[in-house]
Amino acid sequence: MQISIVIPLLNEQESIPELHRWIAAVMKANSYSYEVIFIDDGSSDGSWQEIQKITALDANVKAIQFLKNYGKSQALHAGFEMAQGEVVITMDADLQDNPEEIPEMYKLIQEEGFDIISGWKKKRYDHVLTKNIPSKLFNAAARKVSGVKLHDFNCGLKAYQQVVVKNIDVYGEMHRYIPLLAKNAGFEKIDEKVVQHQARKYGSTKFGAERFAHGFLDLISIWFLSKFGKRPMHLFGAWGAVMFIIGFITAIGIGATKLYKLWYHIPDILVTQNPWFYIALTVMILGTLLFIAGFLGELILRTQKNPQRYKISKVLK
Repeated sequence: MQISIVIPLLNEQESIPELHRWIAAVMKANSYSYEVIFIDDGSSDGSWQEIQKITALDANVKAIQFLKNYGKSQALHAGFEMAQGEVVITMDADLQDNPEEIPEMYKLIQEEGFDIISGWKKKRYDHVLTKNIPSKLFNAAARKVSGVKLHDFNCGLKAYQQVVVKNIDVYGEMHRYIPLLAKNAGFEKIDEKVVQHQARKYGSTKFGAERFAHGFLDLISIWFLSKFGKRPMHLFGAWGAVMFIIGFITAIGIGATKLYKLWYHIPDILVTQNPWFYIALTVMILGTLLFIAGFLGELILRTQKNPQRYKISKVLK
């Protein structure tokens, strides 16, 4: 199979039939063998009923229904697990991603050998203050921190080699950073393509302004995990050892000064009245705690098991 199209969705009843017809027309025009995988992330409208109608009529369409809303990352994870195509395309179900971009993205993966091609919505039809400006700031920060030079991390339209999606773990709300997850896994050939952005035709966006705050927090998290996720002792242990040594040297200095004054009968305050004594003690305790944190992190890494992050209600194949 050439292409798997993975589409996570939440309450997109009106868009689903039109999106399916659009994808089918593009696939037929290019003679691709393909599958479309809809992942219903706990919709409360008639989205699942629309999907059931489509799967009954089109053998190329598969679907997964979550028991409740688990988030886009979990939906993508489930879709990636099911995908069988040589190239995996992700897109949103709101008709703002254009299926006619798929053939060129497919060629860039198959013929040019890229691991990932990320869409870049250079011209957007979103509200300037609530989405465009925050998006530009977010993407600038993401480029700076991650080192991945993409203009639009949050674009839902992306193309992947199958080996990429089978070797990354999309969790939490990390769907924005799949290119960074892939880079950390060893996939370096990442590029972008300017894609056409459509104005929303039905309904309203499912993401509020808080997604940018969450995005920055996730960016810090994934940066930390990429640097020290497999070696927490390198961070916590190192800082703990440095702090303990500083505190210990300070305490030795206080003790030596006290002995010197005692030897020469120089009047002095009690050790417990010296503020540096408490500073040194605090630094030593903090250093010990950091070292223990690194040690516990190493133990957790060696004993952890991946929990099931979502529960599936139904699967249509």
